[in-house]
Amino acid sequence: MKKALLALFLAIGFFAHAQSIDYNVHKGYAANGYDVVSYFSGKAHEGLKEYTTEYDGVKYKFESQSNMEKFMAEPTRYLPEYGGYCAYAVAVSGKKVRVDPETFEIRQGKLYLFYNAGNTNTLDLWLKESPNVLKTKADENWKKIKNP
Repeated sequence: MKKALLALFLAIGFFAHAQSIDYNVHKGYAANGYDVVSYFSGKAHEGLKEYTTEYDGVKYKFESQSNMEKFMAEPTRYLPEYGGYCAYAVAVSGKKVRVDPETFEIRQGKLYLFYNAGNTNTLDLWLKESPNVLKTKADENWKKIKNP
């Protein structure tokens, strides 16, 4: 009986942890603590701790009360695609890769974040290749690598 309870406890812990990796929460917040609403105005702004909320078990920071309220009214409108992981990496390799929160694209009303470090800017690669084809590949890969 104790073994069964232990196995159940471990399984619950595993699934609880597994769900959390569907979101890139580097630095403890979605989008590395950047205001996901601000991206839709064309600029990436860091959020402030005094404007913090939670959605789907993930913390979000905002630069203003107004942006936080916009998010709270329609959270799914502002969520980064692919859990906030690099859209290019999800498309090309089916991997969850951290991002540079200042490297992004809004495409068809959706927020895409990208890795950008050293000599590798995956947004440039995304744009040079076919973004629509890559988006289709990323959508397919995300179904395989995200947790239910």
